[in-house]
Amino acid sequence: MTASNHNRHRGGAALWQVFRLILRDQSTALIRGAALSLVVLIAGIALLGLSGWFITAAAAAGLAGMGAVFDVFRPSAMVRFLALGRTAARYGERLLTHDATLKALTTIRVRLLATTVTAPHDLLVRLRGPQALNRLMADVDALDGVPLRLILPLAAGIAAQLMTFAALWWLLDLSVALWIAAGFLGAATIVLARAARAAARSSGEEEAAAQAFRSQLIDLIRARDDLAAYGQLTRQGETVLATDAERQRRRADLDRIERRAGFALSLTGTVVAAGALAIGMMLARNGMITPALAAIGFFASLALMETIAPLRRAMADLGRMGVAAQRVAASLNAVALAPKDGLSGQTAELQIRDLSFRRDGALLPILDKVSLAISAGESVAITGPSGSGKSTLLLLTARLLAPEAGQITIGSLPLADWDESRLRAVVTLVPQRSALMAGTVGDALRLGCPDASDAALWEVLEAVSLTLVIRSKGGLECRLGPQGAGLSGGEARRLVLARSLLRRPGLLLMDEPTEGLDEKTALAVLAGIRAYLPAASILTASHRPAEIGWADRVIQLDQCRAIGPAGPKKLQPSK
Repeated sequence: MTASNHNRHRGGAALWQVFRLILRDQSTALIRGAALSLVVLIAGIALLGLSGWFITAAAAAGLAGMGAVFDVFRPSAMVRFLALGRTAARYGERLLTHDATLKALTTIRVRLLATTVTAPHDLLVRLRGPQALNRLMADVDALDGVPLRLILPLAAGIAAQLMTFAALWWLLDLSVALWIAAGFLGAATIVLARAARAAARSSGEEEAAAQAFRSQLIDLIRARDDLAAYGQLTRQGETVLATDAERQRRRADLDRIERRAGFALSLTGTVVAAGALAIGMMLARNGMITPALAAIGFFASLALMETIAPLRRAMADLGRMGVAAQRVAASLNAVALAPKDGLSGQTAELQIRDLSFRRDGALLPILDKVSLAISAGESVAITGPSGSGKSTLLLLTARLLAPEAGQITIGSLPLADWDESRLRAVVTLVPQRSALMAGTVGDALRLGCPDASDAALWEVLEAVSLTLVIRSKGGLECRLGPQGAGLSGGEARRLVLARSLLRRPGLLLMDEPTEGLDEKTALAVLAGIRAYLPAASILTASHRPAEIGWADRVIQLDQCRAIGPAGPKKLQPSK
């Protein structure tokens, strides 16, 4: 199997998996919509076939001098019934299928977001938020065509072709039915398959260019001040426009392919209709059918164009849908480890024994047989040069990374045995880089404790020496922009600390908690943290003298090896 065939096979399997998810989520609405779609096609074929028969039969009756006795009322009533019924069915079909598809895609978005936030920490730290969200949303948006433009129209079209084949065989002759079925199912399949093959590359590249354009535009807007300061704003704008021009070129390629496919399908329909008319005339000349019945085959073949014409758009977008479906399916197939229920620790004391960690492909471990212990109410600072593993040790303790060897115990239970929700209620990590979302100060704090009262919020703000700052900015209703815009770096850092303290964890892990604060403010914040959590075990990754001097005990990480609790090097900073 060639690489292109393998990719098409994977894309087809992913498309089918996504459709099954959509069908499972909205099965009733989609089945009803598919039935109405079939009704629309059958009504259209019957309407045109009946109209052709009616006109031809009425003309023949007039020529034979029998116009006065020819029944025009029942056929005309049936024509009006089919026309109105087809319109109503089309409205219902669009309403059901589009509503069901949008609801199912919403469910998929939620599942993708849930999968993303539970991904391994190594993956999360490499994600760029706006770009990751852009790709996720764009991939899901590309999937609306799977049910609406591909599978449902294809299934309804094939069913309509088969039903028409049976009806024409019964009303006319097997030769007419075979000619029409072979023309549409055979020739149209070839045309659509060639269009899909021709569009696959351009479709995927057009989607990649579209996502690159959106990502670059986001970066341009967010970094416009820096770009202007360095004189690169115009150049970056030209890069964004060049990416958009590439997207437009790929879109133009797809439009050409779609137009060529449409022309080929129209030509197919013309040939099939002409052949059906010729066969019908020959049968009428031989007296096997009447001229009015011969007209049914011709007009029915014209109506059957509706079963294949819409598929040309799906073929043009098939590459885009296939690539998006592969990414979405791969994300949804990522299974997070299920937490064990019914387990909890009695205290938040921390024990780390012979802990080792090595990144994938690395020759040397970051941490090698690290051991330490922290009692309830004790503050311990770990220090060491950059790259010695301070942040990694905190991530391992928070169960955001998995160790290569060794054991971490919180309270009376190994870390791996803690239920996820209970673990998060007891252990809180304040990473070196934390995010603040747009909203009010109260919203930012209540992310840590949704039910907290205003009094509790002011209490925790006082603990991090932020009360006066927040009051001067308008209080808890002060609105912040993305990433905490409206606060200085040190103020945003203290707001993140306040949010973490509000959870009142038994074990608090902090990575350089006073970064960006002057020494006086840092000492006040650290004292406030301990006063707010007097019984908590606190472990910090530190390099500032204020943090080291505040700790009850200091452990030095040196070249991936820690001096454990049996004999830690006790630093004696001035207090």
